[in-house]
Amino acid sequence: MTLDDIVDKLRASRGVAHKADIAPMLAALDVGGADSVVRAAGDDCAAIPDGDGYLLFAAEGMVSDLIEAMPWFAGYCSVLVNVSDVCAMGGRPIAVVDVIWSDGLEPAAPVLEGMAAAARQLGVPIVGGHSNARSERTQLAVAILGRAKRLLSSFAARPGEKLLMAVDLRGAFVEPYPYWNAATEAPAQRLRGDLAVLAELAESGLCAAAKDISMAGIAGTALMMAECSRVGVRIDLDRLPKPADVPLARWLEIFPSFGYLLSVREDDVAAVIGRFEARDIACAVIGEVHAEPAVDLRLDGQTRSVWRLDAQPFILPADRRAACAFAPLPARSAV
Repeated sequence: MTLDDIVDKLRASRGVAHKADIAPMLAALDVGGADSVVRAAGDDCAAIPDGDGYLLFAAEGMVSDLIEAMPWFAGYCSVLVNVSDVCAMGGRPIAVVDVIWSDGLEPAAPVLEGMAAAARQLGVPIVGGHSNARSERTQLAVAILGRAKRLLSSFAARPGEKLLMAVDLRGAFVEPYPYWNAATEAPAQRLRGDLAVLAELAESGLCAAAKDISMAGIAGTALMMAECSRVGVRIDLDRLPKPADVPLARWLEIFPSFGYLLSVREDDVAAVIGRFEARDIACAVIGEVHAEPAVDLRLDGQTRSVWRLDAQPFILPADRRAACAFAPLPARSAV
């Protein structure tokens, strides 16, 4: 597959399409000016100042085709992806709640079993939620609360930094989906320690910008970070850490159980890579952050642009970018 083919495939991918839907959603919520209800949109979690740190709040809904085809795995992932969002912000998870709708109790059972398995493995309790067993089909969403002492943010990448990818290669695809599963069979203590690396990086000051690799894939996730930080990114595709037997085009669209992009000062690159490698997690420099508002891919000496942020918004409406710049919500006073 040529570089042009790869770029065309990425632009037309389901994950990128889902993320591109965010901009009009935000525009519909926005009432403009100081009265806007949208605050700091674009990060993996909302960050709310709380004492000497931040409360982190996020939610994820699961796609219906995965719930129908693999209900246990969908339930497991609903907890894992929320935990990943908290970790991507430099936090540690506290608890989750769920909202599940189903046509009777039987279809909900494997979904709930998967959620319970993930909660036990990750050490994150399910503390409440909402259910409706009289719906037309099974639907699931999960929300999470976490806490960070020091934040990692999608809005903190700066020109001149290196783009790193950290991914656990000790897994396999969940066919026929792009989900790279390195979690369900992993020892609980090892997995919890692996996820804690992100908080440790934030607290040490070695990194300020990170994002978990989402359904948009590697390039789509880099695009979201670039747009939030108002920078550009060039990705060298031949430097991606990946299994030798996986085609590059498919790997670019992965949604890994453990996968993050980080923007890191050059002087701190070796230390950051060392933190991951100490836990047998692959980590490598895959590109650079620059000031040009574009996300470009390089392969075999050729370079192609995937997206020009000055010409087309991705997840943030063009007139909302300044207002969405990272600014955590003010802490609420006790009553």
